[in-house]
Amino acid sequence: MDKQRIIIGSERFALTIDRLCHQLVEEFDDFSNTCIVGIQPRGVALSERIYRHLVEHLNIQHIDYGKLDITFYRDDFRRPGASMHASVTEMDFLVEKKNVILVDDVLYTGRTVQAALTALNHYGRPEKVELLTLVDRRFNRELPIRSTFTGIKVDAVDEAYVKVEWAHTNGEDRVILFSDKKEAQ
Repeated sequence: MDKQRIIIGSERFALTIDRLCHQLVEEFDDFSNTCIVGIQPRGVALSERIYRHLVEHLNIQHIDYGKLDITFYRDDFRRPGASMHASVTEMDFLVEKKNVILVDDVLYTGRTVQAALTALNHYGRPEKVELLTLVDRRFNRELPIRSTFTGIKVDAVDEAYVKVEWAHTNGEDRVILFSDKKEAQ
């Protein structure tokens, strides 16, 4: 395999965001009892894009939107050599009895989502939590977690790395599959 391969280019990326937003509108209508929560740090770029698209293009008003840091809820937080930097949690609402759309860029082992579910409990008991991911790496799942709303499913070996790049930081929206994690750095 080549060292890297673009699996979603900018045009398909925009279509995927649009499709995911339309799926959310079909499921949650006017979002009156639904909130969007991006997982810090990498899920926030996707959640912001989803939120803006819903408000600006699909004219959905009054969506509760938050950013959730999971650093201290991770199961590898206290492991030797773990270098983690906490982000800021920005949630000015409770999730009590609400539908929560938890957003992350890539679903891989499921451990990030597990930490997010634990952190989310500090904001109440949701009616329902659904996961939205841009990329679902179906292989190597360690926990029984699945994405409800998925941009693309990718079958990649353990050594491979999936990286989501954003126009505001990398100049172009795209998803790249690297054959080796070292190549992605």
